[in-house]
Amino acid sequence: MRVLSWFLVAFGILGLIGIRIGEDRLFYDPFLNYFHEAQKNIPFPPFEWGKLVAGYLFRFILNLFFSCLIIHFWFRNRQWTIQGAILITIIFLITFPIYLYCIYDRFEIGYLFSFYMRRFVIQPLILLLVIPMFYYRKHLNEKIN
Repeated sequence: MRVLSWFLVAFGILGLIGIRIGEDRLFYDPFLNYFHEAQKNIPFPPFEWGKLVAGYLFRFILNLFFSCLIIHFWFRNRQWTIQGAILITIIFLITFPIYLYCIYDRFEIGYLFSFYMRRFVIQPLILLLVIPMFYYRKHLNEKIN
């Protein structure tokens, strides 16, 4: 059973890597090239709001699925998986409207601020905080028992 759990953790990690590698083919995001080529002063790209929001939501759902897969099979604790999903969702619900405002404002609020808001929207950065948090929690629980 332990081998299967680690296999599923690895599958989750590979899923997140696959999302990142295939982002230009999987998701509608005209800002991919904009942020990669920003030093070349390329113009603000045209985009469709509906497709953009749907693409980001689809990416979030995939990231959330693979993140929960990692959390669940790493710690084998359903309650922690739910807590991780809630935390990841809360952060997305905070950062996504801010990033959409940055787009609406054509990044006048600041290039770097917009860039990092986008990172929180498209990347599972919170997973990098959740795993150490749950690992520490597990360690404390083992000390107490």
